[in-house]
Amino acid sequence: MKSKEKLDAKQLFQKINSLKVFVVGDAMIDNYWYGTVDRISPEAPVPIISITQKESRLGGAANVALNCKSLGAEVYLCSYIGKDNSGSQLISMLKEQNIRPDFCIQSEERITTNKTRIISKNQQILRVDEESTSYLSLNEEHHFIDVCLRAIQIEKPDILIFEDYNKGLLSELVIEKIIKHCKHVGVFTSVDPKQKHFFSYQNIDLFKPNLKEVKEAFGIDHFELTKPALEEIHLKLHEKLNHQTTLITLSENGVFVRNEKEADLMPAHVRKIADVSGAGDTVIAVATILLFLSNDISFAAQVANLAGGLVCEEPGVARIQKEKLMKEINKKLV
Repeated sequence: MKSKEKLDAKQLFQKINSLKVFVVGDAMIDNYWYGTVDRISPEAPVPIISITQKESRLGGAANVALNCKSLGAEVYLCSYIGKDNSGSQLISMLKEQNIRPDFCIQSEERITTNKTRIISKNQQILRVDEESTSYLSLNEEHHFIDVCLRAIQIEKPDILIFEDYNKGLLSELVIEKIIKHCKHVGVFTSVDPKQKHFFSYQNIDLFKPNLKEVKEAFGIDHFELTKPALEEIHLKLHEKLNHQTTLITLSENGVFVRNEKEADLMPAHVRKIADVSGAGDTVIAVATILLFLSNDISFAAQVANLAGGLVCEEPGVARIQKEKLMKEINKKLV
């Protein structure tokens, strides 16, 4: 990257502070229980773990919101959570991070999603999920759409990010109505999709699946990881979605990005991987914000690639640190 581009990167990061971002999707709490194992249970052939520490972090759409906030944006989370202790905890955690929970609706019909990972000696022994995965009731679905559309009209966000974890919030109707309204009022939209509604995000600006999701969506068993093959995937996606930009994460093989005018396949940087949890949340946050500000798909994808690698060096679901990312840009992209 030339010195002029380096200066532009610094200016772009300063502009993030003036952005307003909505994150719409499945919010959850990621719990980590740490302990030691020194014997097997006499009741069943399973280890007994003595818990020494507990930690809770924002997860799912809430982690995307946290990454956007860490970059400097003003962030609102729009979600449906339980009217339970975990829901109250999630609201408190959002407020502690200065993320606006104004449009998080608490429902007596659902529970707040919790993922509890039990860890000993840096090894995950067990994960326990507490969640509701059924779709919203018809009344709740319409209420959520109304809340989101009114919020967009009143708050006038620059960007709206969908974070889909297949927990029942993002139905075809919710997706359709919100994207249509965003297009009408000029809000930039992006999505980190999941399989159930993979092709529902019509006319979105940025579509960011991973390679596994793409292969499953098209029923591809064997795939040659080349730029021409990935460009063909983009064209197939565009036929179904009529979207603007495709960003496909390729795990240890980097990222691929393509729009109507250009394409780029960039390798991953060598990392000491501690945990890949939440890396996709970081990538969608960084890529969306920088693509919106720069309109440069290669720059946005390169920095998102760096950011995803950085959070993989941290154990558990971690947010990107703005200063650390800027140092990485200066070191790797200059």
